[in-house]
Amino acid sequence: MISEAILTYNAQLPAKAKATCALLSTLITQELPEAENKIWHAHPVWFLEGNPIVGYSNLKDGVRLLFWSGQSFEEPGLEPQGKFKAAEKRYQLPDDVDIKKLKLWLSESRNVQWDYKNIVKRKGVLIRLV
Repeated sequence: MISEAILTYNAQLPAKAKATCALLSTLITQELPEAENKIWHAHPVWFLEGNPIVGYSNLKDGVRLLFWSGQSFEEPGLEPQGKFKAAEKRYQLPDDVDIKKLKLWLSESRNVQWDYKNIVKRKGVLIRLV
């Protein structure tokens, strides 16, 4: 179930981003039903056992879908983001979302995880979860 906070976030977006974010939130929630979802650092994020897995944000040049462990995925199509293991995909319109590919990334996100939950405790060191 999509949290009220995420529904509120999506509702206040410009029309172009609103449709894309509504599609993403629905698909993410369907594919990761066990994930907790909430607004985290001002953006919708889904967590498995307290570990951030996937989220999105509305930027000037479109919607950014971010997988915290995406650089370690086998399925291609994500671009590296930041200095850790995150990777992203950007969308302009809902029709830009390749649903089949998104479902593959979401499946991988469940099995390929780096421990972001404890990154502060480990002073910036990421450990891969099994």
